[in-house]
Amino acid sequence: MTPRTARATLVVVLIMISVLAGFGIRAFWPWSSDGRSPAPPSPVSTADALQAAFVSVAERVRPAVVHVGTVQVARSRRGPTAPGPLADDPFFKDFFDQFFGRRGPGAPEEFRQQGLGSGVIFDKRGYVLTNFHVIKGADAVLLRLSSKQEFRGKVVGTDPKTDLAVVRFDPNIELAVAAMGNSDALRVGEWAIAIGNPFGLDQTVTVGVISATGRSDVGIATYENFIQTDASINPGNSGGPLVNLRGEVVGINTAIVAAGQGIGFAIPANMVKRVIGQLLERGKVTRGWIGISVQPLTQELAQSLGLKDTQGAVVARVYPEGPAAGAGIAQNDVIVGFEGTAVDDYSHLQRLTADAEVGKTVSVDIMRRGDRRTVKLKIAEAPDAAGPAVR
Repeated sequence: MTPRTARATLVVVLIMISVLAGFGIRAFWPWSSDGRSPAPPSPVSTADALQAAFVSVAERVRPAVVHVGTVQVARSRRGPTAPGPLADDPFFKDFFDQFFGRRGPGAPEEFRQQGLGSGVIFDKRGYVLTNFHVIKGADAVLLRLSSKQEFRGKVVGTDPKTDLAVVRFDPNIELAVAAMGNSDALRVGEWAIAIGNPFGLDQTVTVGVISATGRSDVGIATYENFIQTDASINPGNSGGPLVNLRGEVVGINTAIVAAGQGIGFAIPANMVKRVIGQLLERGKVTRGWIGISVQPLTQELAQSLGLKDTQGAVVARVYPEGPAAGAGIAQNDVIVGFEGTAVDDYSHLQRLTADAEVGKTVSVDIMRRGDRRTVKLKIAEAPDAAGPAVR
């Protein structure tokens, strides 16, 4: 190759490198139509955008959050007692006289216990979602909207096993309604916004992240599949919504860990939707039942049963004449699959069974002395006395 040819080749290579470099930069950096590159976003503009998102969500969802007040009346066993400060609470002004009548001389002495919580409007007809423990035992329910208007609520249906309840009032205004999101799509680390009335402080907004999903064995409800968040949740937040940055309700705040900070739990929206659908339709929740009680599959138990891992649920008891007994399931069988879904643990099996359609025939995969087999059984309706679908 001559010196002239070498120089020409070098020039062509340099031109090609420049062109390719230009395409590479364009692929990773936004260019304007005139070829000028805009300045990279500043930290200030990013913070402003995030702040605007939080403000937008709060403005959109807060009008759908209500203050839930309850009163429980009981006859005093110790003779005359003072009414106490509850009757003077501004939140309950005229509440007692309106709903219970004025107490005159010689009237039976009663004391009134106050309960406060939160709720969220999910239907323009005046349907409010809250926790069962907020309205449990209430003789009267008072709802206060963000507009400060107050309405008497009527309990439509309750589900103690998930700690959910639906209350209805008759609105005389156009209501703001919160949209329900898809809690199955939640990822750990996403932003979470809790809205409610902690300690009676109306319309409080706190911010955190989704700390975990699928929490069970918390000891709060029979059917547990909680979202864990570090958004501040305090007494009075119960029944209020946990919201994502799109303004969708992804959970209903229900409990805190009193011994620690930054640990709150919410019932996932997808579980909520299944429950309220049945409460509105028939006033109660019907669940599937297969007639067994189960226990966790520990490492020691798995080894004794000849299993390689701890995935599944051990059958501790089979109820006579139940679906499982009819299908031949026996004590110490390990259920590892339910209608094509791998069973993670006993809590997972409990949820799968409860959500199964009553009357439907399903396949159940079990391990017995190291052998895997599949049986068929028909889902029965869980009797109230039986408690969970599997126990």
